[in-house]
Amino acid sequence: MLHHAQTNTMALTKALSFQKLANFFSNLILKNSKTPKKTLHDTSSCSPNFHLGFQKFQFLAQRQDLNDNVLIFNVENTLLKSSSLFPYFMLVAFEGGSLIRAFILLLLHPFITLFRENFALKVMVMICFFGINKDNFREGKAVLPKFFLEDVGMESFEVLKRGKRTVAISNLPQVMVESFLKDYLDIDFVVGKDLKVFCGYFVGIMEERRGLFQNINEFQILEMSSTAIGVGGFKRSFDDCQWFSYCKEIYLVSDQERRNWHQLPRHLYPNPLIFHDGRLAFRPTFLATLAMLIWLPLGVILGIIRIIIAIALPFEIAIPIMHFTGVQIRVSSQPKWKEINRKDKRMLYVCNHRTLLDPIAVSYGIRSPLTAVTYSLSRISEIISPIKTVRLTRNKEKDADLMHKLLSESDLIVCPEGTTCREPYLLRFSPLFAEMSQDIFPVAMNCTVSMFYGTTARGLKFLDPLFFLMNPRPSYSVRFLDVVRGCGEESGYDAENSRFKVANLVQNEIAKALGFTCTKLTRKDKYLILAGNEGIVQYGKRR
Repeated sequence: MLHHAQTNTMALTKALSFQKLANFFSNLILKNSKTPKKTLHDTSSCSPNFHLGFQKFQFLAQRQDLNDNVLIFNVENTLLKSSSLFPYFMLVAFEGGSLIRAFILLLLHPFITLFRENFALKVMVMICFFGINKDNFREGKAVLPKFFLEDVGMESFEVLKRGKRTVAISNLPQVMVESFLKDYLDIDFVVGKDLKVFCGYFVGIMEERRGLFQNINEFQILEMSSTAIGVGGFKRSFDDCQWFSYCKEIYLVSDQERRNWHQLPRHLYPNPLIFHDGRLAFRPTFLATLAMLIWLPLGVILGIIRIIIAIALPFEIAIPIMHFTGVQIRVSSQPKWKEINRKDKRMLYVCNHRTLLDPIAVSYGIRSPLTAVTYSLSRISEIISPIKTVRLTRNKEKDADLMHKLLSESDLIVCPEGTTCREPYLLRFSPLFAEMSQDIFPVAMNCTVSMFYGTTARGLKFLDPLFFLMNPRPSYSVRFLDVVRGCGEESGYDAENSRFKVANLVQNEIAKALGFTCTKLTRKDKYLILAGNEGIVQYGKRR
């Protein structure tokens, strides 16, 4: 009897312990579930002076006196069209973290959606930022702005930019949104949430926002209270009471209204987006990311097969096989051989720079091997290249002698931008090529990808060709333009004075053919923006 009593007591104790544990997790889930609590209409926790009426956003768009007002708006609810923040955190996880971190976020996302918005946000921040080095995190400047800009509603931005000053309030970490808002949209003040840091690494916990005077000490409180207008969203947790309590009026944007907005066109960006980094070429929604992860193993195998085909087979055989595997190389016009009196001289091709495969695409276009000169190239890229590649030294005299020698041996191709540019812009052309030959063949290059970019400023350069060929259907367009007269020895030109004119002429001709815009930006500018350095590192580590 005593033994049975002890057994029953132990069983009861275990049952009670399990029940307590179950109750704990049940309460946690219920506490952070998506049961609506305090919305924008509930201002009980705000300051006593916060008793304003709310109006629809369409009435704000009709006002003509906004240039005398300060506009305070919530970024996620009034500027962006999409209501999902998952793509931006996936970019942080994949680009700033690793494939494993991205997979964990994807795996947990269906469960995260069961929680309240604020708690779900905290979970995604923890997954994406925990253990990331603060000094090395540049995704907020190099990756995220492109995707944020593609999500900006034109109707909303057209209204917000009319304000005297603009204050953006975001529930996202400051490091994610500050560059996008200040550098590209010219927002005056950005107030996000700081991330806690330990020993130089993010711990994945957001801190509370600082007060008004700590963030915007340029504002006078009287100006704020008399001219501020708030813009918020319907059915959203009202965590910005301390900010909107300074507003004399508040306008609300509905989710349906946001979905009907048009995407902000590129030409309406206050500052153009020229440089961006990262491997993902698509908006990583949940389903798109799932499709990418399913495709990834097959893509790696297919990319390796395509590289082997390009290396091992001659042009006549490789081109149709590459086309069969999904790689498209379209040549819109052939060089005008008959108009050029070659006299046993070799041809100098000058093209804009989209990926490492530009010289190979030109070589496929003319069905003839070329020699490509580059400013830097990884050992692996050099080994797997199906055409000859030669590095330049960045010393003008040495590089000029080297290019003259190479041009006397074979046809030569050079990318005078010195680095790749993904967007429809051309960087400044280095004028060295203009002195190499009497006749210069400009080549307009463009490429399209659907899943992965074949360039990077901070990643592993030797993987660039593989990432490009991992796309399901990557394509290249090659267009040979009319011959441009160079300022070589036989041209009779003053080379020192004419080489810049020739370089600018070639740049303009290529830009006109592609519909691109010429810039004076250089390789140095690109790497300072994307990587925080000048793009020149030790031999063999940079493309």
